Amino acid sequence: MQFRPLANTGILLPEICLGTMTFGEQNTQAEAFQQLDYALDRGLYFWDTAEMYPVPPKPETQGSTEQIIGNWIQQNSGRDKLFIASKIAGPSQGGRYIRNGETRFNASDISSALDGNLKRLQTDYIDLYQLHWPERPTNFFGKLGYTNEEAENTKEVTALEETLFALQDEIKKGRIRYIGLSNETPWGTMKFLHLAEKLGLEKFVSVQNPYSLLNRTYEIGMSEIAKYEGIGLLAYSPLAFGYLTGKFRNGARPENARVTRFSRFSRYTNPESEWATEQYAQLAEQHGLTLTQLALAFIKQQFFVSSTIIGATNLGQLKENIDAFDVNLSEDVLKGIEAIHKQQPNPAP
Repeated sequence: MQFRPLANTGILLPEICLGTMTFGEQNTQAEAFQQLDYALDRGLYFWDTAEMYPVPPKPETQGSTEQIIGNWIQQNSGRDKLFIASKIAGPSQGGRYIRNGETRFNASDISSALDGNLKRLQTDYIDLYQLHWPERPTNFFGKLGYTNEEAENTKEVTALEETLFALQDEIKKGRIRYIGLSNETPWGTMKFLHLAEKLGLEKFVSVQNPYSLLNRTYEIGMSEIAKYEGIGLLAYSPLAFGYLTGKFRNGARPENARVTRFSRFSRYTNPESEWATEQYAQLAEQHGLTLTQLALAFIKQQFFVSSTIIGATNLGQLKENIDAFDVNLSEDVLKGIEAIHKQQPNPAP
């Protein structure tokens, strides 16, 4: 296991983070406990969750993921061994039934959300607290451009300064240690960083955005911010809902796969994505690699990635994903990846 710095906090985190959004939907508590035990045995003490989880989000299961992790902590007295990240849901989207889908990133809603996070996790602090997606209308969750629709939506949103002061207050109380962004844009990231510096407040130390062979949009603007501002990426969906494992090649639909079970997960089902996936699969085979190894090793070799969030529905998948980080891609393989990327860039943003 390799370790990477979390911004300038002095904290080193594993290059792999355990994603848990299947706990309570595709995984029972017993299965989740197996994954948590195995992950910790392999050195993955960085776990990511959210008040919205599991997915797909439903009122009857909301919060179950944090509850399961909290039950593990209670049974194992293991809080001091862990670095736990969680999130406050934004308005609408998957948070329609959380605070009536009207969440604001102000002191009241942040405090209320955090009350719930801490209660479910059975802890008195969260190591990294993240804004799950922006409160303002902008291009996230698969939107490539900032369009007229977003620009013309002038609904009132919480001032970014107010959000920073609210989070600073929670840090002072000791309920959170560090703060992170998620599904954020270059403008939002830089604006938050600038305001924090101007006001003498704690800065965001990470951005959790999608990043994979099928979605490299992070490289366009955010990677430069990572270099000059020291704020790293927590890469989610590195295997593109399982597409980059190869299990959906040639139209296959494994019975228990997320994409098979839930029709809403269509982000990677377009023809361009399937063409690119097949090209990457063939490239991997040419070099004696699995597609999983190719996909995960590519991400870990990017300078702007602080940690890669992997999720699994069984121990076999989890072991394969962790083992893939032992692979280092050669220059020939990297050139092959770039050749495919040029032919079909970012087919699944």
